[in-house]
Amino acid sequence: MTIKDLQPAVVWNNFYGLTRCPRPSKHEEIVRKYLLDWAKEHKVEAFADETGNVIMRVPATPGYEDRKGVILQGHMDMVPQKTADTVHDFLKDPIETVIDGEWVTAKGTTLGADNGLGVALAMAVAEDKSVKHGPVEVLVTYDEETGMSGADALKPGILHGDILLNLDSEDEKELCIGCAGGLDAVADFKYKSLVTPRGYIGYKIVIRGLAGGHSGMDISLYRANANKVMVRALIPLVEKYGAKVADFTGGSLRNAIPFESEAVVAIPADKATAALRHINGIFRELKLRYQESDPAMSCTVAKCNKPARYIEDAVMLNACKAILACPSNVIRMSQSMPGLTETSINLAVVRCNRGHLTVASLLRSALNESKNELAQRVRYIFEFAGAKVKFFGGYPGWTPKPDTPVNKLINDLHIKLFGDPMNVMATHGGLECALLGAKYPNWEMVSIGPTILYPHSPDERCHIPAVQRAWNLLKAILENIPKK
Repeated sequence: MTIKDLQPAVVWNNFYGLTRCPRPSKHEEIVRKYLLDWAKEHKVEAFADETGNVIMRVPATPGYEDRKGVILQGHMDMVPQKTADTVHDFLKDPIETVIDGEWVTAKGTTLGADNGLGVALAMAVAEDKSVKHGPVEVLVTYDEETGMSGADALKPGILHGDILLNLDSEDEKELCIGCAGGLDAVADFKYKSLVTPRGYIGYKIVIRGLAGGHSGMDISLYRANANKVMVRALIPLVEKYGAKVADFTGGSLRNAIPFESEAVVAIPADKATAALRHINGIFRELKLRYQESDPAMSCTVAKCNKPARYIEDAVMLNACKAILACPSNVIRMSQSMPGLTETSINLAVVRCNRGHLTVASLLRSALNESKNELAQRVRYIFEFAGAKVKFFGGYPGWTPKPDTPVNKLINDLHIKLFGDPMNVMATHGGLECALLGAKYPNWEMVSIGPTILYPHSPDERCHIPAVQRAWNLLKAILENIPKK
């Protein structure tokens, strides 16, 4: 059995087509062509705007021409994450899906249900002639996961609808009406590469098996950060045992909690036994600390070839201490919406390359003032340690409007179909609604979607029955959109 055998077939077949398309952020050429070819095959009007967003236009069902126009919106790119032992080229290889009971997941990689299922739902509306609806437009943006570039570049006036249904939410029972804003930060330490002395032994330290996850949705779970786990070992190795650090690599995406980290070090031969005993003791304590949130945490140290060169001690120590000092978790919970993270930071990616050690973080907050204050904290911590800090890619939050007619319509339909109300909420993740709403201030906007667990990680999975329910709800919404 494959996902092509699942129901509703019109949704799963379209999602299957998307899994065949390599589509990591900033490499959307293949999936963009696929969407345009698909639209041509199904006789759906479609075009790509001058920046690369795909727009489809579906005429109203006869008798529904006077309804308000609806924009169904999702993004074509996906987060490319894989486990360390998985061989997969995200630029060339299709996603290998696996059915696990009531769930669909992928073999060793992210699934791309975020946001492939949302796009598949919108494509299904365009394809299925039995769905009753007023004028519908489908907007599929690019590069959502690494900066929301497509939404940011969309020109006002190109869309004509009145209501935006964003299909990028990940809990079928949630009606999302607001989201956090974000800001990227990169700290850059310049270093000299020095020749490793004689009498040293090479070791590779590997942190693996952490839970990781979405840096907005999962940050409140207080999972371990692989970069912070690593510096807990590197600092005493350098300070107490005279080790030399040749490389430090951790994390891969600024919006994913880092679940793996590696370092190559050289330890004086006469201190190696004591040094290894020390850091293995640290790792045992950390595994105990995170046994609930990260039960599969693995911390290994193995001999390797002695590195020829290393990063100068002062810079490495300053960088590691700044990483340890900088928060990477929830900063403040919302006081107005219990259970919602208001402000957070994810210390996401560490790289050493050609004399530069860089640390990339993503800051999120529902409040601009709180986001700006957190940015100052990050700047001061890393500048005090000797780095240059740059901020970029800022995007606004989406302010909740709980009492709009579309909110009531969707909630009432959910009660009618499934017997219970939706959880009207805001998310700590970033949604393109904030940027799109700034260009179309008169839109009513909501975000819905089927249940997806562990997005942005190789454990990502979507709930098969939830996809059927999301499809039923979407059809009911479109059929009951009010007249203009």
